[in-house]
Amino acid sequence: VQLQASGGGLVQAGGSLRLSCAASRSISSINVMAWYRQAPGKQRELVATIRSSRITNYAASVKGRFTISKNNAKNTMYLQMNSLNPEDTAVYYCNAKIVTIIERTNDYWGQGTLVTVSS
Repeated sequence: VQLQASGGGLVQAGGSLRLSCAASRSISSINVMAWYRQAPGKQRELVATIRSSRITNYAASVKGRFTISKNNAKNTMYLQMNSLNPEDTAVYYCNAKIVTIIERTNDYWGQGTLVTVSS
C-alpha cells in the first residue's frame, strides 16, 4: 500500500490543523493505521493509532487535543490537531501496519508532512 500525507503547514500556538493520509488501496481491513512524528534532533514517536475496529489510542502528550479517524470509503485517515503548541512542531508521518497470513507485521510509511507551530 502507498500512503500520501498532506495538510501540514505553519500555524500559531493555539491553532488547529487537519492532516490527511490517502492510501492507494482499501484501508478497511488494514489492522492498524497510525500517525508518528519526528521533531528536529529527536527520535520518531508514536502519536496515535486506529485499528480496523476503529479503536483508538493516543500518546499522553496529545490526548484530549488530537483526534485520529478514518473514512474507509475514501481510503483516507485523518489527524485533527487542536490547541497546538510549539512542542508539536515536527514532521508527521502516516503509517499502516498489515499483518500477513504468517502473522508477520509489515510497516508502510507515507512521505511525511511538516507541521510548524509558532509561539
